[in-house]
Amino acid sequence: MGTPSDSLNGGQILANALVRQGVDLAFGVPGESFLPLLNGLVDHPQCRFITCRQEGGASYMAEAYAKLTGKPGVVMVTRGPGASNAMIGLHTAYQDSTPLVLLVGQVGTDMVEREAFQEVDYRRMFSECAKWVGSIDRVDRIDEFVSHAFHVAQAGRKGPVVLALPEDVLYMYGQEKPVAPAHIVQPGLNQAEFSRAMDAFSKASKPLVLAGGGNWNQTACEGLRAWANREGVPVATSFRSQDVIDNLDPCFAGDLGIGANPTLAKRVQDADCLLVIGERLGEMTTAGYSLLSSPQAKTKLIHVLSGPEELGRVYRPEFALNCSPENFCHALSEVKMGKQYDRQAMSDAHDEYLAFSTPVTVPGDMQLAHIMSALKDVIPRNSIVTNGAGNFATWVHRFYPYGAFKTQLAPANGSMGYGLPAAIAAKIADPQRVVIAVCGDGDFMMNCQELATAARYDAFPIILVINNSMLGTIRMHQEREFKSRVIATELTNPDFIKFSDSFGIPGYRVTKTEDFAPIFAKALNGNGGALIELVLDQEVISPSKLLSQLGK
Repeated sequence: MGTPSDSLNGGQILANALVRQGVDLAFGVPGESFLPLLNGLVDHPQCRFITCRQEGGASYMAEAYAKLTGKPGVVMVTRGPGASNAMIGLHTAYQDSTPLVLLVGQVGTDMVEREAFQEVDYRRMFSECAKWVGSIDRVDRIDEFVSHAFHVAQAGRKGPVVLALPEDVLYMYGQEKPVAPAHIVQPGLNQAEFSRAMDAFSKASKPLVLAGGGNWNQTACEGLRAWANREGVPVATSFRSQDVIDNLDPCFAGDLGIGANPTLAKRVQDADCLLVIGERLGEMTTAGYSLLSSPQAKTKLIHVLSGPEELGRVYRPEFALNCSPENFCHALSEVKMGKQYDRQAMSDAHDEYLAFSTPVTVPGDMQLAHIMSALKDVIPRNSIVTNGAGNFATWVHRFYPYGAFKTQLAPANGSMGYGLPAAIAAKIADPQRVVIAVCGDGDFMMNCQELATAARYDAFPIILVINNSMLGTIRMHQEREFKSRVIATELTNPDFIKFSDSFGIPGYRVTKTEDFAPIFAKALNGNGGALIELVLDQEVISPSKLLSQLGK
């Protein structure tokens, strides 16, 4: 029996549903398990499919795109191995509270539970790093499942969802059931609890705000900045959330994370009332949960989060407010601290940040602190700076002052290999902005193949590869815990200049600080991006310690 003339196959229905959700960009690696979906996208040239070279890079790009635009990132991968590779971006999105939709091929419904070719039970596989995992097992429920996925990804504490696509369902024919774009459901504010909390904050003699985590937007950031400056309240940011507040703004007190300013850490501990907005108070921000006492913080704690499940998880706050940063900061604009508060604290806190971010000098010809600090003088304040994980990131976080909202793309889950794919995604999403990827040599090599993606889509960032020919973070811990018993951390690297040249990207090697500025200027004025290798002595393991000084 033939199919009705107005029926479509599952792949076409799914493609149409994604476009109705506002999807105009998807990242992925094509696979035979979702060919009908790719076929459906042919009818939507306004929805670009960015072909990446590995699913891990694709999922990173989708996550970075979501961070930058505020829209859910979409990644499409094939079953089994493809899904396994994509897991890294999903975990990043989960811990970073980033909305993401992973569409993954699956064996046909007639083959489930037979350990068919590349079969994986995605509900079990992704249970610890996704808000919801669904499988579209009926063609007549495609629109329903897509709507649910986009609602869940953007509701409350935002995060990733997974939709499995059984291959036979994508080939089946059925009728569309069009659904309008998903609502973005965010919690409002309990006005009575808010009034009590802010009354306590206004009466504090040493109040401090800690802002960060996910769910922020431009309105919330600007609202917090304006209020803090008006009332003279210092604002610190959490690990890798430095762009919530322009770092050169008078209210900015610095960031809490790896190698945080000791004077800021003391401010947190001495605060008699700490207002935390959007941040879960995770391990990195709290220095291993040591900055605040658990489970009852000694300071009066006001905790504002979009996800109620995180309130009271580690720290029992005095006031728990299940509210989005935007709704909270809107209400905050009406709060006046009163004359009893010493406004000098904000100025002092910012001065302490400026002092801590003043470049330090280390032995050798390469002064990374001076290079990172000088970037602000030659690039626009809205430039996007990305990084992955490794000791190299300490220099950019400490010495480069991030600009306005969405100028930092970095993984709060500390995932290596993120910086390059994130920078490529940023250039695709916003090609007019300056994008700089700061990578370690080990970090860069995790996803260096994505230079091919950059070349294909003319999405060329400027890439700084800090090369010390070792996995610096692990080596640092080895030397600290097991002095001189070193194993597995030395690296053999390619010739980075020849490697970048092979993709049509100019490559430069810098061994002395004074040689960086003219080369960077050339890269900045070019149209094809650049890779600049910064050769760093292995002794220079951090801005404050040499490798040989560890473990003593």
